[in-house]
Amino acid sequence: MVYSTCSMNPVENEAVVAELLRRSGSSVELLDVSTELRELVRRPGLGTWKVNDRGSWFQTHEDVPDSRKNVILPSMFPSSTSIHESHKVYNSFDVNSEYNVPFSRNFNIEDTNNVNCDTGGISSSNSAQSLDSKFPLHRCMRIVPHDQDGGAFFIAVIHKLSLLNENQVIKVRKTENLLSKNRTVKLQEQCQHRIVSEVLDDNKLLDEQTKLSVANQTSKDDNLTEVKMASDVEYSQTESGDRSRRMDKLDYQHKWKGIDPVLFFKDEAVIKNIVSFFGIEESFSLEGHLVTRSTDNARRIYYVSKAVQDILELNIQVGEQIKIASLGVKMFERHRSKDGCSCAYRLSYEGLSLLFPYMRKRILHASPVDFQHLLQYRTINFARFADARFGEEAASMMPGCCVVVLREGNIMPYAVDLKEPMT
Repeated sequence: MVYSTCSMNPVENEAVVAELLRRSGSSVELLDVSTELRELVRRPGLGTWKVNDRGSWFQTHEDVPDSRKNVILPSMFPSSTSIHESHKVYNSFDVNSEYNVPFSRNFNIEDTNNVNCDTGGISSSNSAQSLDSKFPLHRCMRIVPHDQDGGAFFIAVIHKLSLLNENQVIKVRKTENLLSKNRTVKLQEQCQHRIVSEVLDDNKLLDEQTKLSVANQTSKDDNLTEVKMASDVEYSQTESGDRSRRMDKLDYQHKWKGIDPVLFFKDEAVIKNIVSFFGIEESFSLEGHLVTRSTDNARRIYYVSKAVQDILELNIQVGEQIKIASLGVKMFERHRSKDGCSCAYRLSYEGLSLLFPYMRKRILHASPVDFQHLLQYRTINFARFADARFGEEAASMMPGCCVVVLREGNIMPYAVDLKEPMT
């Protein structure tokens, strides 16, 4: 079985594999596939990591506040004990002879852990050192985007050796039941406290509500006929309006049920605004190449080539005989937050490499240190950049999306939303 994600978060990756090995005991094993696909540039799985919760980093479950221990579970952290006797502890690659096969790139597992666990001094852990997992998680594969100009992936190959041990199943169920019971008890305590306080408040209003209900009942009896007649008229008008809207929607609706129609985006004002805001050259024409799934306040705008454009136009002419589930490259998407930006759309990462060579505005060049800060932190103030000139250039730009380029080495464009603080 292959467990794979497109995430770099160890809680979704190594923690899941470790929990699977812990629950399964000796019935499964994590395979070493370093000899497979030798040209694939991969890094080893992490043996230690920290868990983030609401801006704080924790190394062990004991460091998590009691109020959050029902949300941040022990299984999210590197395992401190192993019930799988055949899984040995490896602190480095040198100990494991089977892992000395060339790995396309030479990475030291300790260096890799340090890079992924570096939190810039914002960890709130009380532990002196995070615990290493006792499972051979280095057999997992991490595909890092900048190693070979691709996407991010996590891959683990698991081999079933035997049926799951019945005692192991019982032990896992007991643990799950205990966790579930603890959560239920805490929830009941919170609800009980809330109910008591609400009952005290409700008793004060009980007498007034009783008196008010008697008066209201008399008034309702007197006006029952008028209310019924008015409601009948209102219902008739509402039903007529709903029917009219449904008919309009049916006339416009796409013929393929469950799939939104593919429509050409022809709002010239929006297109001109995007071209002007990002300084897109005339040689990269957007008119006729943009499509969307909804003409009303389109959330995403996709770019299609001339060949796809012709096929799409022909498909519309013949009554949409081709069922189109997806097409084009996502180029722009509407801003979620209203930050006073003069352009309603931001650049999409998927189409950035295609559009960037034709952009002449909204481009900043950052040093490796500042570029790393942008990748590492969710928000950062302009004054905190190492290069003062870079911070000044960013601050002088009007709010909105911009492209930050790594100044040294290979060009690596990175789209960010420009505001204070910068995100």
